[in-house]
Amino acid sequence: MRANTHMATAKEIRAEVAAILATRWQIRDGLVVPESANVKLGNDAVKIQGTVLYADLADSTDLVNTYKEHFAAEVYKTYLITACRIIRHYGGEVTAFDGDRVMAVYLGKSKNSNAARSALTINWAVQEVINPAIKAQYPQTSFELRQAVGIDTSVLFVAKTGIRGANDLVWVGRAANYAAKLCTMRQSGYASFITANVFNQLNESSKYGGEQQPMWDKIMWQEMGVTIYGSSWTWGL
Repeated sequence: MRANTHMATAKEIRAEVAAILATRWQIRDGLVVPESANVKLGNDAVKIQGTVLYADLADSTDLVNTYKEHFAAEVYKTYLITACRIIRHYGGEVTAFDGDRVMAVYLGKSKNSNAARSALTINWAVQEVINPAIKAQYPQTSFELRQAVGIDTSVLFVAKTGIRGANDLVWVGRAANYAAKLCTMRQSGYASFITANVFNQLNESSKYGGEQQPMWDKIMWQEMGVTIYGSSWTWGL
């Protein structure tokens, strides 16, 4: 019988945990979104000022429980591919996928406006492209794709987690945490949610629509007890 060379012992796990907690961190400032190959597995990290966007498909559990597998897969693919195309169009970098949602990071002077515009454009694509296409292909379906985008900005501490052969970057910071929570909000009428920090740094064209109408409403995020902004607006390509 072939031995399992990947089995861990309690001694090895204790040693690894102790080493992580005791080793001094090597931290450097970054100006670009780091790639996994440029961050070591040890206590090595890149610190950047970034804006994080999470786009999340709503009701995915009902989707996989109620509809055929191929249809659910098509919905996943159309939403995630569309979101990625829009994120890149506005200068964002796709950094991770987590089932039915995608994470992206924006850098630079216009990072908040670019992320906010991405959210409005994803909402446009869902309403004007994806849902009509689904209805055209499956005229009898009552399914309608719903989604939400969450955005926050902060300092991000980027490190690598995992083991050799199975690892990825981990994004530590308020923006990653808040954006992930905001995209799960299902507040009636809104598909895009941003924090006050993001809103306060938007350019005028990302705050106001035609005839200087505000595109963002101030609302209370009850879970966190802070003010955020929600939008039901769309922005076409």
